[in-house]
Order: sequence, then C-alpha cells, then structure tokens
Amino acid sequence: MIQLQTLLNESLIRTKHVENAAAIAINEREVCASTSGFYVPPENAINLIYAFYKNLLQVRKEGLYFKQKHYKCVRADEHSIYLKNADGGLIVVKTKAFILIAMYRVGMYPSVCVEAVEKLADYLREKGS
Repeated sequence: MIQLQTLLNESLIRTKHVENAAAIAINEREVCASTSGFYVPPENAINLIYAFYKNLLQVRKEGLYFKQKHYKCVRADEHSIYLKNADGGLIVVKTKAFILIAMYRVGMYPSVCVEAVEKLADYLREKGS
C-alpha cells in the first residue's frame, strides 16, 4: 500500500491543515496506510467502520471516542463523518474499500482538511476503491 501512503502524504499532509491521516481497509478491518508516527489502535479502526454501517445515528447524537478523546459530531451521513473537540477535529470519509481518517488541530483550517479528504475520497472512488 505504498501508493496509498504516498497519497495520504501528498494530498493531505501537504495542505498543512491535516496533522495526521490513515486509511483503514474495510474488508480487512485494519489500518493499511498511515502518516508517519500516526497509530490507530485496532479497536478504533473497527469502531470507525461500525460508525458507518451500524452506529451512524448514535454517532450523530452522542459523538465518538477516538484515541481516548471524545469528539462531538458536526455532520454524519452515509459517506462522511465530521467531528470536533477543543483540541481540533477528526474527518472520516468512506469509499468502497477504505475509511479515510484525517485529524486537524487548533490553528488549522477544518474546511481545508475536509476539502482535501473529500477530494482524495472522490479520487479513490473514481479508481474503484
């Protein structure tokens, strides 16, 4: 998954408005690529998959815990979940094969992070992934 690793760095980290990013392979239920030093615990990866397939309404109402921090839901639909807390935010977007995760911190523009992740997801969807 070196190509996916490169896509995360080139299309997300280079914006300077994404602090960390990862891709979870939906079928394998595990992280298949992530930016340097960004570890997504296996239980968090599975929870994000379930957020789309089983718990979307609950995520809208209650938010989501990721890496032991609570995030309030800003938006949640069948393709995207946007979450935030006092430290920054978490953008989660589903394609056919992957769940993309991008984190931003205070001082970064959430709108730039969202746009970059959504564009990468569109690119992957065009490629059938």
